Amino acid sequence: MKIDRIETYILKVPLGSERFFSSQAEFPERNSFLVKLTSTDGLVGWGEGGQYGPAEPVKTCVDEVLGPKLLAMPDAAPGLVWETLYAHTRDFGQKGTYIEAMSALDIALWDLTGKSLGVPVSTLMGGRFRDSVRAYGTGGYYTSTTFDPVADVAALQTEMERYASTGFTMLKVKIGLLPVRQDAARITAVRKALGDDFSLLADANHAYNASTAVLMGRTLEREGFELFEEPVPPEDREGYARVRAALDVPIAGGEAEYTRFGFRDFIGGGCVDIVQPDICVCGGISEVMKISALASARNLRVVPHVWGSGIALSAGLQVCSALPLAPFAYEPVPLQNEPVIEFDRTRNPLRDELLTTPFTLQDGRVLVPGGPGLGVEVNPDTLERYRVG
Repeated sequence: MKIDRIETYILKVPLGSERFFSSQAEFPERNSFLVKLTSTDGLVGWGEGGQYGPAEPVKTCVDEVLGPKLLAMPDAAPGLVWETLYAHTRDFGQKGTYIEAMSALDIALWDLTGKSLGVPVSTLMGGRFRDSVRAYGTGGYYTSTTFDPVADVAALQTEMERYASTGFTMLKVKIGLLPVRQDAARITAVRKALGDDFSLLADANHAYNASTAVLMGRTLEREGFELFEEPVPPEDREGYARVRAALDVPIAGGEAEYTRFGFRDFIGGGCVDIVQPDICVCGGISEVMKISALASARNLRVVPHVWGSGIALSAGLQVCSALPLAPFAYEPVPLQNEPVIEFDRTRNPLRDELLTTPFTLQDGRVLVPGGPGLGVEVNPDTLERYRVG
């Protein structure tokens, strides 16, 4: 397979009054970077990257550095391309923008390869363990940087109850923007609203140092939360290990880590119980397979992080369907040993409108596309509507 044409797209959707906050930033828009690869036999593959920060640098990496190299290659097999491009940029691109660009290209190449062979990406990865994946809804973001102990808590409870009423059995709440005491009140309110048997997760977006994370983690333990995501900054591996040793709630992280080399040290440092590579960031499907092998060798769970368009979600579903139980048990238990998929609930037309057949929740799960490659098709009208570059 040889690539004949590379097209790149920056997509942006202003959120207006629906903007929201995590512990780290305001989100006034949703954006992403997509790449479209066309092979010499006319097949098309789609990939995604660059949805964390500005997409423009990622686009430049593809347009000016990686793309010309890929077009010159006589064989565009994903593994061959990944190793060639990484070696070409190793001296200046081991993390960050270049790896995000490689992620987009790699996902598109897997999509193309699956289409050329007439099989889903999950088949190329070794086969499916499941045809649908339990979804957890991500919500509970902050609507402002201030805290009203009555109005804000009531609004949060209403929001999470609304998600639960649509079929979710697992939800993730944001923490870290406010003082621990105020965030603890939010956490307690969500548990009260949804009951003791509902699966709840929390995500701090690396807002804390180790001691503060442990303090917050005590509330999560008391309220029976099943995951504490990114308690400390990604560089603070000693802090991760300290938090993990002090708490019983499973510690998760990895969305801000890159390639198997970064995850080798992250996992080796005893940082997490649950490994969360973002397929559109860490190096694509090729690297997620290697990262998953590293996690398996340590008996750790892998739950891919998803934050992007329908392309990102389709890649996450293909990967989740091909991950074995970790560890194996006669019956799968979502999150305990079976992979789950992130299904963000903030407004995002790039997730909900970009594909000709959007993803929906069915009995708390999302079906894995069964068509060749990623199994999805992009709506050209939506693509042009939100394209800015």
